[in-house]
Amino acid sequence: MQAIKPDPQAPFFIVVNAGSGSSETALRRSVIEEVLTQAGRRFELALVDDPGKIAEVAARTAAQARAAGGILVAAGGDGTINAVAREAVAQGCLFGVLPQGTFNYFGRTHHIPEDLGDAVRALLDAQVQPVQVGVVNDRIFLVNASIGLYPRLLEEREIDKKQFGRSRFVAFLSGLKTFFSPHRRLRITLELDGKEHALRTSTLFVGNNRLQMEQVGIAPLSDAVEDGKLAAIAPKSVGKLGMLGLMLRAMLGRLGEADNLVTFSFRRMTVKPRKFYGKRRVKVATDGEVTQMTTPLEFRVLEGQLLLLKPADSEARPSAAPASDAPRMQA
Repeated sequence: MQAIKPDPQAPFFIVVNAGSGSSETALRRSVIEEVLTQAGRRFELALVDDPGKIAEVAARTAAQARAAGGILVAAGGDGTINAVAREAVAQGCLFGVLPQGTFNYFGRTHHIPEDLGDAVRALLDAQVQPVQVGVVNDRIFLVNASIGLYPRLLEEREIDKKQFGRSRFVAFLSGLKTFFSPHRRLRITLELDGKEHALRTSTLFVGNNRLQMEQVGIAPLSDAVEDGKLAAIAPKSVGKLGMLGLMLRAMLGRLGEADNLVTFSFRRMTVKPRKFYGKRRVKVATDGEVTQMTTPLEFRVLEGQLLLLKPADSEARPSAAPASDAPRMQA
Protein backbone atom coordinates (compact mmCIF):
# COMPACT_ATOMS: atom_id res chain seq x y z
CA MET A 1 0.00 0.00 0.00
CA GLN A 2 1.34 3.42 -1.01
CA ALA A 3 1.88 5.90 1.80
CA ILE A 4 -0.73 8.66 2.00
CA LYS A 5 -0.89 12.00 3.78
CA PRO A 6 -3.43 12.41 6.59
CA ASP A 7 -5.82 15.36 6.69
CA PRO A 8 -3.61 18.33 7.71
CA GLN A 9 -6.50 19.68 9.80
CA ALA A 10 -7.23 16.46 11.69
CA PRO A 11 -6.94 17.06 15.44
CA PHE A 12 -4.58 15.02 17.59
CA PHE A 13 -5.92 13.11 20.60
CA ILE A 14 -2.84 12.34 22.69
CA VAL A 15 -2.68 9.82 25.53
CA VAL A 16 0.27 10.72 27.78
CA ASN A 17 1.68 8.31 30.36
CA ALA A 18 2.28 10.48 33.42
CA GLY A 19 3.85 7.73 35.51
CA SER A 20 7.40 9.13 35.50
CA GLY A 21 6.74 11.99 37.93
CA SER A 22 4.92 15.33 37.93
CA SER A 23 7.87 17.51 36.89
CA GLU A 24 8.78 15.31 33.93
CA THR A 25 5.12 15.07 32.91
CA ALA A 26 4.76 18.86 33.09
CA LEU A 27 7.80 19.24 30.83
CA ARG A 28 6.46 16.75 28.31
CA ARG A 29 3.08 18.45 28.30
CA SER A 30 4.70 21.85 27.81
CA VAL A 31 6.72 20.65 24.82
CA ILE A 32 3.71 19.04 23.13
CA GLU A 33 1.49 22.07 23.71
CA GLU A 34 4.13 24.54 22.50
CA VAL A 35 4.90 22.73 19.23
CA LEU A 36 1.26 22.08 18.29
CA THR A 37 0.07 25.54 19.31
CA GLN A 38 2.79 27.20 17.21
CA ALA A 39 1.72 24.99 14.29
CA GLY A 40 -1.92 26.00 14.74
CA ARG A 41 -2.98 22.38 15.10
CA ARG A 42 -5.95 21.36 17.25
CA PHE A 43 -5.23 18.77 19.93
CA GLU A 44 -6.43 17.31 23.22
CA LEU A 45 -4.28 15.72 25.92
CA ALA A 46 -5.40 12.82 28.12
CA LEU A 47 -3.02 12.29 31.07
CA VAL A 48 -2.78 8.83 32.64
CA ASP A 49 -1.42 8.98 36.19
CA ASP A 50 -2.66 5.50 37.16
CA PRO A 51 -1.21 2.65 35.03
CA GLY A 52 -4.26 0.55 35.82
CA LYS A 53 -6.48 3.02 33.96
CA ILE A 54 -4.51 3.31 30.74
CA ALA A 55 -6.79 0.92 28.82
CA GLU A 56 -9.86 2.86 29.97
CA VAL A 57 -8.36 6.23 29.00
CA ALA A 58 -7.11 4.87 25.67
CA ALA A 59 -10.57 3.52 24.79
CA ARG A 60 -12.30 6.77 25.68
CA THR A 61 -9.75 8.88 23.79
CA ALA A 62 -9.92 6.62 20.72
CA ALA A 63 -13.70 7.02 20.64
CA GLN A 64 -13.26 10.80 20.72
CA ALA A 65 -10.69 10.65 17.92
CA ARG A 66 -12.92 8.50 15.75
CA ALA A 67 -15.94 10.76 16.27
CA ALA A 68 -13.91 13.87 15.38
CA GLY A 69 -12.06 12.33 12.45
CA GLY A 70 -8.88 12.81 14.45
CA ILE A 71 -5.59 10.99 15.01
CA LEU A 72 -4.92 8.91 18.14
CA VAL A 73 -1.42 9.39 19.57
CA ALA A 74 0.47 7.50 22.30
CA ALA A 75 3.16 9.27 24.34
CA GLY A 76 5.13 6.80 26.45
CA GLY A 77 7.12 3.57 26.34
CA ASP A 78 6.37 0.38 24.42
CA GLY A 79 3.75 -0.72 26.97
CA THR A 80 1.84 2.56 26.66
CA ILE A 81 2.15 2.46 22.89
CA ASN A 82 0.72 -1.07 22.89
CA ALA A 83 -2.29 -0.10 25.02
CA VAL A 84 -3.19 2.85 22.80
CA ALA A 85 -2.47 0.92 19.60
CA ARG A 86 -4.99 -1.74 20.68
CA GLU A 87 -7.70 0.90 20.58
CA ALA A 88 -6.43 2.35 17.31
CA VAL A 89 -6.81 -1.10 15.75
CA ALA A 90 -10.17 -1.76 17.39
CA GLN A 91 -11.68 1.59 16.43
CA GLY A 92 -9.95 2.14 13.08
CA CYS A 93 -8.08 5.33 14.04
CA LEU A 94 -4.93 6.68 12.47
CA PHE A 95 -2.15 6.21 15.01
CA GLY A 96 0.85 8.34 15.98
CA VAL A 97 3.67 7.75 18.46
CA LEU A 98 5.76 10.00 20.72
CA PRO A 99 8.32 7.49 22.14
CA GLN A 100 9.30 8.11 25.77
CA GLY A 101 10.44 4.69 27.04
CA THR A 102 13.73 3.00 27.88
CA PHE A 103 14.24 0.95 24.72
CA ASN A 104 11.69 2.43 22.27
CA TYR A 105 11.98 -0.47 19.81
CA PHE A 106 8.75 0.39 18.02
CA GLY A 107 9.56 4.06 17.56
CA ARG A 108 13.16 3.46 16.50
CA THR A 109 12.14 0.78 14.00
CA HIS A 110 9.85 3.28 12.28
CA HIS A 111 12.39 6.15 12.41
CA ILE A 112 10.35 8.21 14.86
CA PRO A 113 12.61 10.70 16.71
CA GLU A 114 13.28 10.01 20.39
CA ASP A 115 13.47 13.74 21.14
CA LEU A 116 9.92 14.73 22.08
CA GLY A 117 9.87 18.04 20.24
CA ASP A 118 11.21 16.45 17.06
CA ALA A 119 8.68 13.61 17.36
CA VAL A 120 5.76 16.06 17.64
CA ARG A 121 7.02 18.03 14.63
CA ALA A 122 7.35 14.76 12.70
CA LEU A 123 3.64 14.10 13.29
CA LEU A 124 2.78 17.34 11.50
CA ASP A 125 4.39 16.23 8.25
CA ALA A 126 3.91 12.47 8.55
CA GLN A 127 2.59 9.97 6.06
CA VAL A 128 0.31 7.02 6.82
CA GLN A 129 1.56 3.47 6.32
CA PRO A 130 0.02 0.19 7.55
CA VAL A 131 2.37 -1.76 9.82
CA GLN A 132 2.35 -5.38 10.90
CA VAL A 133 0.72 -6.33 14.20
CA GLY A 134 1.18 -9.59 16.09
CA VAL A 135 -1.62 -11.20 18.10
CA VAL A 136 -1.56 -13.77 20.90
CA ASN A 137 -5.10 -14.96 21.61
CA ASP A 138 -7.02 -11.64 21.57
CA ARG A 139 -4.15 -9.35 22.61
CA ILE A 140 -1.96 -7.50 20.10
CA PHE A 141 1.76 -6.91 20.33
CA LEU A 142 3.92 -4.55 18.29
CA VAL A 143 7.38 -5.57 19.50
CA ASN A 144 7.29 -9.00 21.16
CA ALA A 145 5.33 -11.54 23.18
CA SER A 146 6.67 -14.34 25.36
CA ILE A 147 5.99 -17.01 27.95
CA GLY A 148 8.21 -18.65 30.56
CA LEU A 149 11.28 -16.92 31.99
CA TYR A 150 10.93 -13.67 30.03
CA PRO A 151 7.65 -12.52 31.67
CA ARG A 152 9.24 -13.17 35.06
CA LEU A 153 12.27 -11.14 33.99
CA LEU A 154 10.00 -8.23 33.07
CA GLU A 155 8.16 -8.35 36.41
CA GLU A 156 11.40 -8.34 38.40
CA ARG A 157 12.91 -5.65 36.16
CA GLU A 158 9.96 -3.36 36.88
CA ILE A 159 10.51 -3.84 40.62
CA ASP A 160 14.22 -3.04 40.26
CA LYS A 161 13.54 0.02 38.10
CA LYS A 162 11.25 1.47 40.75
CA GLN A 163 14.03 1.03 43.31
CA PHE A 164 17.13 1.95 41.28
CA GLY A 165 15.80 4.06 38.40
CA ARG A 166 14.90 3.50 34.75
CA SER A 167 17.98 2.86 32.64
CA ARG A 168 19.25 0.20 30.28
CA PHE A 169 22.05 -0.62 32.74
CA VAL A 170 19.54 -1.33 35.53
CA ALA A 171 17.53 -3.43 33.07
CA PHE A 172 20.65 -5.44 32.20
CA LEU A 173 21.64 -6.14 35.82
CA SER A 174 18.07 -7.09 36.68
CA GLY A 175 17.95 -9.49 33.75
CA LEU A 176 21.25 -11.07 34.79
CA LYS A 177 19.90 -11.63 38.30
CA THR A 178 16.77 -13.31 36.94
CA PHE A 179 18.70 -15.57 34.58
CA PHE A 180 20.77 -16.95 37.46
CA SER A 181 17.85 -17.51 39.82
CA PRO A 182 16.09 -20.91 39.93
CA HIS A 183 13.31 -21.27 37.38
CA ARG A 184 11.13 -23.99 35.88
CA ARG A 185 11.38 -25.03 32.25
CA LEU A 186 8.43 -25.14 29.93
CA ARG A 187 7.29 -28.39 28.35
CA ILE A 188 5.14 -27.33 25.42
CA THR A 189 3.84 -28.51 22.07
CA LEU A 190 3.94 -26.21 19.06
CA GLU A 191 1.50 -26.67 16.17
CA LEU A 192 2.85 -25.30 12.90
CA ASP A 193 1.37 -25.96 9.45
CA GLY A 194 -0.56 -28.97 10.75
CA LYS A 195 2.47 -30.57 12.41
CA GLU A 196 3.28 -30.84 16.12
CA HIS A 197 6.72 -30.22 17.63
CA ALA A 198 7.63 -30.94 21.25
CA LEU A 199 9.85 -28.36 22.92
CA ARG A 200 11.46 -28.02 26.33
CA THR A 201 12.76 -24.52 27.03
CA SER A 202 13.06 -21.84 29.69
CA THR A 203 11.23 -19.30 27.56
CA LEU A 204 9.49 -18.92 24.20
CA PHE A 205 10.03 -15.48 22.69
CA VAL A 206 8.02 -14.28 19.68
CA GLY A 207 9.29 -11.14 17.97
CA ASN A 208 7.58 -8.67 15.67
CA ASN A 209 10.36 -6.09 15.49
CA ARG A 210 13.08 -6.00 12.86
CA LEU A 211 15.41 -3.82 14.94
CA GLN A 212 15.33 -6.14 17.94
CA MET A 213 16.16 -9.16 15.76
CA GLU A 214 19.02 -7.25 14.14
CA GLN A 215 20.47 -6.19 17.48
CA VAL A 216 20.69 -9.75 18.82
CA GLY A 217 22.20 -10.91 15.53
CA ILE A 218 19.61 -13.18 13.90
CA ALA A 219 19.43 -11.79 10.37
CA PRO A 220 17.06 -14.44 8.92
CA LEU A 221 14.47 -13.59 11.57
CA SER A 222 14.88 -9.88 10.87
CA ASP A 223 14.18 -10.61 7.22
CA ALA A 224 11.19 -12.75 8.19
CA VAL A 225 9.56 -9.88 10.10
CA GLU A 226 10.00 -7.69 7.03
CA ASP A 227 8.38 -10.46 4.97
CA GLY A 228 5.18 -10.45 7.04
CA LYS A 229 6.00 -13.18 9.55
CA LEU A 230 6.67 -13.45 13.26
CA ALA A 231 10.01 -14.62 14.64
CA ALA A 232 10.31 -17.31 17.34
CA ILE A 233 13.33 -17.88 19.59
CA ALA A 234 13.64 -20.54 22.30
CA PRO A 235 16.82 -21.69 24.09
CA LYS A 236 17.18 -25.44 24.40
CA SER A 237 17.55 -27.00 27.83
CA VAL A 238 20.89 -25.60 28.99
CA GLY A 239 22.40 -24.86 32.37
CA LYS A 240 23.12 -21.47 33.85
CA LEU A 241 26.46 -21.17 32.05
CA GLY A 242 24.72 -21.97 28.80
CA MET A 243 22.11 -19.26 29.48
CA LEU A 244 24.89 -16.80 30.29
CA GLY A 245 26.56 -17.66 26.99
CA LEU A 246 23.33 -16.98 25.11
CA MET A 247 22.89 -13.68 26.93
CA LEU A 248 26.42 -12.58 26.06
CA ARG A 249 25.94 -13.56 22.41
CA ALA A 250 22.73 -11.51 22.31
CA MET A 251 24.54 -8.49 23.78
CA LEU A 252 27.28 -8.82 21.16
CA GLY A 253 24.77 -9.22 18.34
CA ARG A 254 25.83 -12.82 17.64
CA LEU A 255 22.92 -14.86 18.97
CA GLY A 256 22.39 -16.42 15.55
CA GLU A 257 25.70 -18.29 15.91
CA ALA A 258 24.50 -20.27 18.94
CA ASP A 259 23.88 -24.01 18.52
CA ASN A 260 21.68 -24.45 21.60
CA LEU A 261 18.87 -22.31 20.23
CA VAL A 262 15.63 -23.03 18.35
CA THR A 263 14.73 -20.31 15.82
CA PHE A 264 12.06 -20.17 13.13
CA SER A 265 9.49 -17.87 11.54
CA PHE A 266 5.75 -18.33 11.08
CA ARG A 267 2.44 -16.63 10.38
CA ARG A 268 0.32 -18.72 12.73
CA MET A 269 1.28 -21.01 15.63
CA THR A 270 -0.57 -22.70 18.49
CA VAL A 271 1.19 -23.38 21.80
CA LYS A 272 -0.15 -25.74 24.46
CA PRO A 273 1.30 -27.45 27.54
CA ARG A 274 2.48 -31.05 27.13
CA LYS A 275 0.80 -33.83 29.14
CA PHE A 276 -1.86 -31.46 30.41
CA TYR A 277 -5.54 -31.92 29.66
CA GLY A 278 -8.04 -29.08 29.72
CA LYS A 279 -7.24 -25.39 29.99
CA ARG A 280 -4.41 -23.82 31.91
CA ARG A 281 -3.57 -20.20 32.63
CA VAL A 282 -0.04 -18.92 32.02
CA LYS A 283 1.73 -15.57 32.25
CA VAL A 284 2.22 -13.93 28.87
CA ALA A 285 4.25 -10.77 28.29
CA THR A 286 3.21 -8.46 25.43
CA ASP A 287 5.39 -5.40 24.80
CA GLY A 288 6.59 -5.39 28.40
CA GLU A 289 3.18 -5.86 30.05
CA VAL A 290 2.47 -9.20 31.80
CA THR A 291 -1.05 -10.70 31.85
CA GLN A 292 -2.62 -14.10 32.50
CA MET A 293 -3.96 -16.00 29.46
CA THR A 294 -5.71 -19.32 29.04
CA THR A 295 -4.02 -22.02 26.94
CA PRO A 296 -3.81 -22.98 24.20
CA LEU A 297 -2.13 -19.81 22.99
CA GLU A 298 -2.54 -18.83 19.35
CA PHE A 299 0.09 -16.53 17.88
CA ARG A 300 -0.65 -15.00 14.48
CA VAL A 301 -0.04 -12.03 12.23
CA LEU A 302 -2.71 -9.35 11.95
CA GLU A 303 -1.14 -7.75 8.91
CA GLY A 304 -1.66 -4.14 7.90
CA GLN A 305 -4.21 -3.35 10.58
CA LEU A 306 -2.38 -0.48 12.32
CA LEU A 307 -2.34 2.75 10.28
CA LEU A 308 0.80 4.45 11.56
CA LEU A 309 1.96 8.02 11.02
CA LYS A 310 5.61 7.72 9.99
CA PRO A 311 8.03 10.60 9.39
CA ALA A 312 7.88 11.70 5.76
CA ASP A 313 11.66 11.35 5.38
CA SER A 314 11.87 7.81 6.82
CA GLU A 315 13.68 5.49 4.46
CA ALA A 316 11.78 2.54 3.02
CA ARG A 317 13.67 -0.70 3.50
CA PRO A 318 13.96 -3.05 0.51
CA SER A 319 11.99 -6.26 0.57
CA ALA A 320 13.97 -9.11 2.06
CA ALA A 321 14.07 -12.71 0.97
CA PRO A 322 11.85 -14.88 3.16
CA ALA A 323 13.54 -16.88 5.89
CA SER A 324 13.04 -20.60 6.25
CA ASP A 325 9.95 -21.59 8.22
CA ALA A 326 11.37 -24.96 9.26
CA PRO A 327 12.17 -24.98 12.98
CA ARG A 328 15.13 -26.96 14.33
CA MET A 329 13.38 -28.80 17.15
CA GLN A 330 14.41 -31.17 19.89
CA ALA A 331 12.27 -33.91 21.37
